[in-house]
Amino acid sequence: MCYKKRLIGYLLGSLFIAIQSPTTVFGAEEKPVGQDPVSYYRDIRPVLQENCQGCHQPAKRGGGYVMTNYDQLVQGGESQEKAVVAGNPSISSLVAQILVTDGKAAMPKDADPLTEDQIALITRWIEEGADDDTPESAKPKFDMDHPPVYHAPPVITSVDFSSDGKYLAVSGYHEVVLHHADGSGLYARLVGLSERIESAVFSPDSSFLAVTGGSPGRMGELQVWNVEKKELILAQTFGYDTIYGACWSKDGQVVGFGCPDTTVRAISIPTGEQVFFNGAHNNWVLDVVFSVESDHLISVSRDRSMKLYKLDTQRFIDNITSITPGALKGGLHSVDRHPSKDELLSGGADGTPKIYRMIRDKARKIGDDFNLIRAFPAMPGRVFSVAFSADGNRIVAGSSYNTTGEVRIYNYADAKELVKIAVPESSIYAVGFSPDGKTIAAAGYDGYVRLIQAADGTVLKKFPPVEIEDQTVATNR
Repeated sequence: MCYKKRLIGYLLGSLFIAIQSPTTVFGAEEKPVGQDPVSYYRDIRPVLQENCQGCHQPAKRGGGYVMTNYDQLVQGGESQEKAVVAGNPSISSLVAQILVTDGKAAMPKDADPLTEDQIALITRWIEEGADDDTPESAKPKFDMDHPPVYHAPPVITSVDFSSDGKYLAVSGYHEVVLHHADGSGLYARLVGLSERIESAVFSPDSSFLAVTGGSPGRMGELQVWNVEKKELILAQTFGYDTIYGACWSKDGQVVGFGCPDTTVRAISIPTGEQVFFNGAHNNWVLDVVFSVESDHLISVSRDRSMKLYKLDTQRFIDNITSITPGALKGGLHSVDRHPSKDELLSGGADGTPKIYRMIRDKARKIGDDFNLIRAFPAMPGRVFSVAFSADGNRIVAGSSYNTTGEVRIYNYADAKELVKIAVPESSIYAVGFSPDGKTIAAAGYDGYVRLIQAADGTVLKKFPPVEIEDQTVATNR
């Protein structure tokens, strides 16, 4: 009790001194605002992450220079010039590369220069000794040469077959794992910066793979990989949380995606330029798809709505779903488009897959859900993933309810349930048809990929996407 009284007295005394003399505490003068030592992890790393690391990381070593690892950042690239000389910014090649002359800088390449404040911050960090204060837990541990080691199968959030029927992309930890589509073995492990992968989607011609994900609470990232070369060709960061729902335009030139900051965005793959930005939602955007002609984008969100946008004008057009309060029962998680028609399949918290027409041809009335074409029999729990077959004649949906899962195949034309597969041991977060429509890939919480015969629901194969080092842990999960 005496200790508590002394502590309270100490705190009250400190508060009194601070109030009487706000610029001093116990005789020590406070440092001017902004003059605390520059932190590499807090101040410098985010600038490099946003502007530089897309082209300078283990999977994409521009100029042989890696900026995601402190030791490699300091050392420099193939020019042999030391990038950071502690205490001496004037001979640090990093500073020379980012300095602006006549409105231009050598780096970032083909992008806007860093701001004056950012350049000043990096310069002051070097002047102060260029210390590395990165927490041990936040230091990069994985790259293409050092892929993750698994002691249990990873939770799987995404599966996608390539349109040529060769490969199946499966989300992992810090990587996308490419398997031969028949489950016969591993083709490639594509290891990037993002620790969490939310979607991995093949381009229309199967040449490229767009990946959304990031590091929760730190960054969102879009990656684009060359499938044949197993090379990262584009990486850009967005915001400070994971991003979702990659989708390709029909010509393979643009990738759209959703963000937790309520925005829908799209990037030109040849240039890396952002060509679409809209913030019409008021909650996380979880999935995005293009219209048949790729002149519109459609998004679904935790705010319970499906929205329509015009790509070239970046303009919000319409709420495809009803906007009447209470009409929709929970957020929407997934959207897919009919292969040849602008009809949209959605799934979400109410457990009911639904088909909507994209363009309204009737004046909106309060309380209507006019764009709804048909609803399918409800599934237990939440629907996390939906997909059309390549011919558009069937749909598949995967759901989760109290840690159990279910996969259902429906007839598109009349909503008749064709096949139901119970998965009592795992929630299902991702489903997809093979190009020939004969096989469905389904995966989720337990980290196993299930290849299912679409005709009758027989599970043909069940396997983890990666080698598990401790089989006992994997079995008992």
